[in-house]
Amino acid sequence: MAATRAIAIASNSTCSLISKKPLTINQKHFVAGGHHHALFLKNLKLSHSSSRSSYTCRAIYNPDLIVKEEGQPETLDYRVFFLDKSGKKVSPWHDIPLQLGDGTFNFIVEIPKESSAKMEVATDEAFTPIKQDTKKGKLRFYPYNINWNYGLLPQTWEDPSFANSEVEGAFGDNDPVDIVEIGDSRRKIGEVLRVKPLAALAMIDEGELDWKIVAISLDDPRASLVNDVNDVEKHFPGTLTAIRDWFRDYKIPDGKPANRFGLGNQAANKDYALKVITETNESWSKLVKRSIPSGELSLV
Repeated sequence: MAATRAIAIASNSTCSLISKKPLTINQKHFVAGGHHHALFLKNLKLSHSSSRSSYTCRAIYNPDLIVKEEGQPETLDYRVFFLDKSGKKVSPWHDIPLQLGDGTFNFIVEIPKESSAKMEVATDEAFTPIKQDTKKGKLRFYPYNINWNYGLLPQTWEDPSFANSEVEGAFGDNDPVDIVEIGDSRRKIGEVLRVKPLAALAMIDEGELDWKIVAISLDDPRASLVNDVNDVEKHFPGTLTAIRDWFRDYKIPDGKPANRFGLGNQAANKDYALKVITETNESWSKLVKRSIPSGELSLV
């Protein structure tokens, strides 16, 4: 029988679940099951159960969220599932809200910084758990560690039928939008962090547009110092170039060409990043409403 373990989620996580609606969340309210509830972020508490080594996030009127591993890491059957208070599986992609108000968003960690296992939300599996990507039946690893926490923005989708005229007419890569979180702490798979976007990089991977939103967790010691792309250059010098170069070159050791970047090969500012988030949230909304064919994607 596969091992099952509960793992920690972030202390600044909201862990709230909502119905599949775009950008309807603000800092004081969220929508769940068609009813409006108050969400008091200041009252957010993290409780630890020593008997189960599990963590649950609690907020007034807000269901607990448990993050569970099934199987052993670095195996084909390893999955990280998200469960509500009753133990029912929920989707980190579809059921965790995107927007938290005041320009902040939920970010779900797939790959902790200084690790190389290529983890990702399984968009074609029910409840979209996090798993390790495979190629030809073998687990995938980056050729070297990624130097930042990496993951997805829930309730976003890069539409493969949409050609972006601002980025060489590239079509979306059929995945949620990626976040590169530049804070100091090494996070854990499945942590849900409250972040603010700072910049956007328009990566083109084999002709597909694969946005990288650069962000920082609000609990990072330097979070208050950075609010836009120029602040990143000032307080994290060289980081934007390092992110671009890392994602440009990581496929080269496998014999593939380097990735390219649109928008003049430069990082766009915060406003542009917010525009990308809004547009891809709207695309996600159309997807879950089935206004756009979902193909093999799971909408559960």
